Amino acid sequence: MKLYDGGRAPNPRRVRIFFAEKGLALPELVPVDIAGKEHRTEAFARLNPSQRLPVLELDDGTALAETMAICRYLEALHPEPSLFGREAKDQAMIEMWNRRIELGLFAAVSAVFRHSHPSMAEFEEQVPEWAQANREQIEDHLWLLELQLAGNDFVCGQALTVADITAGIAIDFMKPAKLPLPEDFVQIRRWHGALSGRASWKA
Repeated sequence: MKLYDGGRAPNPRRVRIFFAEKGLALPELVPVDIAGKEHRTEAFARLNPSQRLPVLELDDGTALAETMAICRYLEALHPEPSLFGREAKDQAMIEMWNRRIELGLFAAVSAVFRHSHPSMAEFEEQVPEWAQANREQIEDHLWLLELQLAGNDFVCGQALTVADITAGIAIDFMKPAKLPLPEDFVQIRRWHGALSGRASWKA
């Protein structure tokens, strides 16, 4: 296998952390220079028409794009430790929270970054009003996560799941998006501090 990787970009990090939490060695890494627009080349577009990272190329030539698709493939091959849940209710809860975070906090932070950060001006037709609209939603998304973490060590209970990876990367991504994490969010700060101390978070 080959993993086409985008360095510190959020989605490539999610996949590398997933590998690490599974205790799996990374496959052959193929660095793709996002700043140099290597993901926009014709050669890369043949691999992934969406021109996004990461991409996991299997030994038979199949190219898996989309972060969750790659993670689910790895989970199916290596079910332990479970990061998507074993029982039906656990799987549903993890899916629910991962979608809430991915479509909520993660998407909002990404929109702020993509539509306001100077480094993205070459890649996006930036809409400052869209950045502001998403900026105004961040606190609501944070409170949803804060309340969930008030009674749990991790997002879905007492064990780390894929929902924690998505949420943790969203919190990390707030820094380059120039979105401060208010002091009020004590549970998020407690949980994120624990995540950041895990060996997988250095992946």
